[in-house]
Amino acid sequence: MAYRNGNYAAFYVIEPFSTSSLGANATKDFCYYNTLRMWKGADPSFPFVDSHEKTYSVRDGSDWESTLKPRLRERLRNSKNLVLFLSSGTVNSRAVKEEVDYAINDQGLPVIVIYPEYSTKESLLLNGALRDEVKGLWGKIPVLKDSINKVPTLHVPLNKAVIKDALSDPGFMVGSKNKPDIYRYKA
Repeated sequence: MAYRNGNYAAFYVIEPFSTSSLGANATKDFCYYNTLRMWKGADPSFPFVDSHEKTYSVRDGSDWESTLKPRLRERLRNSKNLVLFLSSGTVNSRAVKEEVDYAINDQGLPVIVIYPEYSTKESLLLNGALRDEVKGLWGKIPVLKDSINKVPTLHVPLNKAVIKDALSDPGFMVGSKNKPDIYRYKA
């Protein structure tokens, strides 16, 4: 059995990958993921354990079926949760679809959804419930929308303190997860 201590970050990057000097950095969702890595680099106590660093890297031109897909599945099997960046720029790419589907429907991983275009807990909410605009983003990844009630999902803004709490919350780790439902921190 895999030792599940990582956080698997799922984010959209342009396919085929950009050949510009910026590479994946040309996609905003990838930049948001790098924000987590930056916070961890600046503060070793920040509770982000990057599952992408647990196996050897692959090249952007690697074959999907023989290299990329097996590698992402291996990383997900070693993860305690899925951290999904969901923004207005997110696209239902082959990789994001596979990551979300395998994480939820095969591995039963809890999902922490980070909304980069929101910066506070209050901004996600209207009258104490998630805004319709936030829920509308779920449709950008149909497998998420269709599977969201199978695992606990926690919805948070791109805010270091809130994300730190989310990553430390045992209710959103595979070994001690809450019952399947849609969760958010009260404002």
